[in-house]
Amino acid sequence: MCLRRVLALLVLLLLFSSSSLRAQGFLLETRHEHGFRLPRPNPMVPSPPVPTQSYAIEELSVKTRIRDDVATVQVSQTFTNTGHQTMEVAFVFPLPYDGAIDRMTFLVDGKEFEGQLLSAADARQIYEAYMRQNMDPALTEWLGTGLFKTSIFPVPAGARRTVSIRYSQVIKNHDNVGEFLYPLRSARYTSHPVRNISFEINLQGWQPIKNIYSPSHSIQIDRHSDQSATVTYEAKSQIPQEDFRLFYDYDEKAVRASVLSYRPDADLPGYFMLLATPEIPKEREEVLNKTVVFAVDRSGSMSGAKMQQAKDALKFVLHHLRAGDTFNIIAYDSEIESFAPELQRFDESSRKAALAYVSGLFAGGSTNIEGALSVAMDQFKDPKRPGYLMFMTDGLPTVGEKNTAIIAQRVHQVNNTGTRLFTFGVGYDVNSRLLDELSSENRGQAAYVRPNEEIEHAVGRLSRRIETPVLTDVQLLFEVDNHDETDGPVVNRTYPGNGFDLFAGDQLVVVGRYQATGAAKVTLSGKVDGWEKKFDYRVQLREHSKDETHAFVEKLWAVRRVGEIIDQIDLQGENEELTNELASLSEQHGIITPYTTFLAEEDASARPRIGRLGAVRESLQRLQEEAGEDAFRQRFAKGRLKSASRLPASDEAGFGETQSAAPVASAGSSNADISNSNALQKRRLMHVGAKAFYWSGDCWKDAESIDADEKDAVRIERFTGAYFQLAEQYGKRITPYLAMTGKVLVQLDGQRYLVVDPPSDQR
Repeated sequence: MCLRRVLALLVLLLLFSSSSLRAQGFLLETRHEHGFRLPRPNPMVPSPPVPTQSYAIEELSVKTRIRDDVATVQVSQTFTNTGHQTMEVAFVFPLPYDGAIDRMTFLVDGKEFEGQLLSAADARQIYEAYMRQNMDPALTEWLGTGLFKTSIFPVPAGARRTVSIRYSQVIKNHDNVGEFLYPLRSARYTSHPVRNISFEINLQGWQPIKNIYSPSHSIQIDRHSDQSATVTYEAKSQIPQEDFRLFYDYDEKAVRASVLSYRPDADLPGYFMLLATPEIPKEREEVLNKTVVFAVDRSGSMSGAKMQQAKDALKFVLHHLRAGDTFNIIAYDSEIESFAPELQRFDESSRKAALAYVSGLFAGGSTNIEGALSVAMDQFKDPKRPGYLMFMTDGLPTVGEKNTAIIAQRVHQVNNTGTRLFTFGVGYDVNSRLLDELSSENRGQAAYVRPNEEIEHAVGRLSRRIETPVLTDVQLLFEVDNHDETDGPVVNRTYPGNGFDLFAGDQLVVVGRYQATGAAKVTLSGKVDGWEKKFDYRVQLREHSKDETHAFVEKLWAVRRVGEIIDQIDLQGENEELTNELASLSEQHGIITPYTTFLAEEDASARPRIGRLGAVRESLQRLQEEAGEDAFRQRFAKGRLKSASRLPASDEAGFGETQSAAPVASAGSSNADISNSNALQKRRLMHVGAKAFYWSGDCWKDAESIDADEKDAVRIERFTGAYFQLAEQYGKRITPYLAMTGKVLVQLDGQRYLVVDPPSDQR
């Protein structure tokens, strides 16, 4: 068999190489007479040629043990030949990084096959040869990476093959934070959605494991002990869009904080992410006692299933209080009634009495919101004890004070103990603006329960989170060595802002911008029973980021900033500066909100910039709606933006229920749910690497180039020497964009490049 065929096989798996762990496998047809482009389900505009042969990834299972920053990885994949003839294939995958892998084995249906490690230089020849032969740019983004290739094995038409890889590798470390990265998104090159995807990562350390965080996926964390935890993730019938990334660190302190920084432009502010996870107190005396008051709507509109769900939610809260906590229950309709005349100390006797009281609640009457909030706030007397008011309603104020502005003002005035007010809006009839204002002005959070959603789930999430306060009124202070305070604060626009509470087992994610760079000290302080407690950490704020490893930090900051802007406009009124910033951030980062859905729906050339600003300004008028389904959905979306702890998957149309927003794509793939051509034509937005791209005329343009003229760009034809030279010049900064199909306009370092296919007679 010719070397060229073997080399071609290797390329397919290169789609995994990012900045860390890369092991996702690919099959590559070895016979050069068989043109073989990587499978692409439901191709986007412009459509690449359909492969003459294709395969589907049926199952993907990743099991990993990380012990003291050494990962032992086992990957199992099941492939099915979806074509009509036998495929002669090799299995290849890119190396995590040179010299990092040890003890690698490869099996097909339990039989071990030989494998060979190739250097980045040898792999590059393979990649280029494959791309030139098949006119497929997909592998461009893995140029500069070594690979592992196997010997050839057949896969008959319709047959399945299960392959397994086992190896060890050293975990990369950034600023004392370990990162495990699995390039899951390369599995998007499959002809059908992957039926089952599962990750199981066991972390073991010689010190207590503190922060465990994924910016890419909604993981589950099971902490077995201070030094051991298991992280899991599962998905079904999905075409993966994002690489799986996991960050973790160790520390003996009760609260560990780590900071990741990203500054792509040395002349502009940088972005940071702070992670903090307090340990769960082991002894009763270490637990900070709290006061919880639950105010539940029992008006006539709550009758039936809603009332039963509300009662179940109340019982859930009662089961999650701790000995030493104090509590009360306020039930309201036209009248306000209390479980007890004053706060009760939680114990077995008071719990049973409260459960009996809850069982006897029934719905009827009107809704006295102001009266209920006044009685509930009056329960809180001790400013040293953390206080949480959980307020639920399914409607508008119909009795007592009905002016929502006056209601919000009065509640804020009587909140003299710093009580956190958490509001729960049940159904579409609530005044969502009032609930947002109440929670915002009283340092809480608004949650919205859709008509078909269980009330208990929403209340339970909050109840579990606030079960064990560790620090209250938390403040963060950044001090950069040799920084002159007269030059201004080190950080600004941090989300959440100072004054929040920190709970045991909570994963705190704070993002913000920084002005000064270099070695710094972060002080995290808070109160315990009125006494201040401090934790100091040494961190590094980068002067300039040479790659995009931590580009997600800037994007997550932008997501939260967009949510904050919408909140300010909603509660304080629109102004030109905020509207312009909202439009700019949404466009730059591809953040789809209820007011920027046109970015994903329209051809970018349809509106000039002034027209896009006008569309945002016009759409923001919807925020004047205080109640109803659309108002509910807007506040729901805003809340998700403000509290986002990870980026949305590339095929999510933003974070909220925008309804009209088109699905958002990622390069080379599409959402399996979008199967008809009309829906596909609506896909006008892609997230690729650190950039957002918009469809304009017949070209994908990055956000910096939406209004640019293609004539002003350097024209680069795919698969030519100039194309591969550009990849070598910029490396990983540009290869994801060169791997896109169709005409692409991208800007780097102030220079625009127009990447086009070769003439049709050369294909």
